[in-house]
Amino acid sequence: MASVRIRLACAAILPLVVAGPALAQDKVKLTVTGGVRARAETIAGQFRPNTPENDSFVSFRTMVSAKVDIGPITFGGEVIDARGYGENEKSSVRTNEINDLEPAQLYVAVRPTKGVQLTAGKFSMDIDASRLVGRTDFPNGVPTYLGVKLEAQAKNKNALILFWTRPFTALPDTPADIYDNKVQLDRASENIEFFGGNATLARLFGKTSLDTYAFRLIEHDRTTHPTRNRRLITFGARLRRVPAKGAFDYELEAAMQRGLARATASVSDVRDLKVHAGFVHAEAGRTFTSKWAPRVAALFDYASGETSNPNTYTRFDTLYGARRADFGPLSLFGPFGRANIVSPAVRFEARPSKRLDLMAAVRVAWLASPIDAFASTGVTDKTGKSGNFGGTQVEMRARRWLVPQKLRLEIGAAYLAKGRFLREAPNAPHTADTKFGHADLSFSF
Repeated sequence: MASVRIRLACAAILPLVVAGPALAQDKVKLTVTGGVRARAETIAGQFRPNTPENDSFVSFRTMVSAKVDIGPITFGGEVIDARGYGENEKSSVRTNEINDLEPAQLYVAVRPTKGVQLTAGKFSMDIDASRLVGRTDFPNGVPTYLGVKLEAQAKNKNALILFWTRPFTALPDTPADIYDNKVQLDRASENIEFFGGNATLARLFGKTSLDTYAFRLIEHDRTTHPTRNRRLITFGARLRRVPAKGAFDYELEAAMQRGLARATASVSDVRDLKVHAGFVHAEAGRTFTSKWAPRVAALFDYASGETSNPNTYTRFDTLYGARRADFGPLSLFGPFGRANIVSPAVRFEARPSKRLDLMAAVRVAWLASPIDAFASTGVTDKTGKSGNFGGTQVEMRARRWLVPQKLRLEIGAAYLAKGRFLREAPNAPHTADTKFGHADLSFSF
């Protein structure tokens, strides 16, 4: 414990040492940005076990970020206040949506040379496509980390990111305190180390880029918080051609997960299992040249689930990844995720004007393994007798800038037509198909 504190203290001081006398001779530039978002959402026909069939929730998120630039040094900070009201008893609302008055970032960064930045302190991260390390905007909360991060980018846009961190555990972590909007600062996880890197080749061929990455997670039990003792290494690659008018675009990302983990977090479970897991995301689309610039894309997602082999653990762990871009709205909704899923989809996007954008998607999902929990639903049938069809999700969203770059309205809806598994599994709630809607009003400054 003491050695960890010493390492983090040294990491925080290192940028100041590298920067030298810049503080005394450069001009000071202060930048303050932020925003307030109000959201109302409702769900009917809940798919999660042991939660209310119908639920509604109103949340308010306030974000204020400040940066002080002094030559090659930046001192930065961000405070996020996420509060929520009106949810039912036993609601699925957790710290992703309610996390009051949290200093999400507090860091110092130095740029010793052009294109290179070293950051130390508390910060958020968004790496590659955010599928394993992401800062998604739909949830009110933000994953944060304590540690150091090195970012480098060449003139040709080739880039490298290296980091070593201890992820923060969001607090409070009991439903009663969360529903009461209790203010409690998040805690850096003393029992978890998360480190790795991502390399980007901006032009592998033509307009196609290549990202390769490797992430290491090392987790141990704490006295009050038993864990599955995950010791994972996740490595993968991503090919991408960015969408452009009148052109085809594509994306292919695949990752493998290896290491050791235990089947449960029970203190009596001391048997290490070999991890063999993986995921694939594939996407191909075309943006047309007509006035609305419509884009039509076909997508496919696969993530492994747990099998009956008693010597392995095969459910993919998405680490600190974001789900919104691939799988739809979260918060009270969010049945699909990057675990135990086989799922094709079709998406349509259009921009009728500079102020308005539209999106609609249809996704069908099966279980990769019929004996494991389906995606992010928590619904399980250990016997495998409930089949492997999860259901069909339809999603629509419209966003309009009421005041350009200042005030935006977003309205969204989703419908989950439950398949056999979500209707017949032993712990599946006996509810109708799931209907979800939300409306957001966001002000930025």
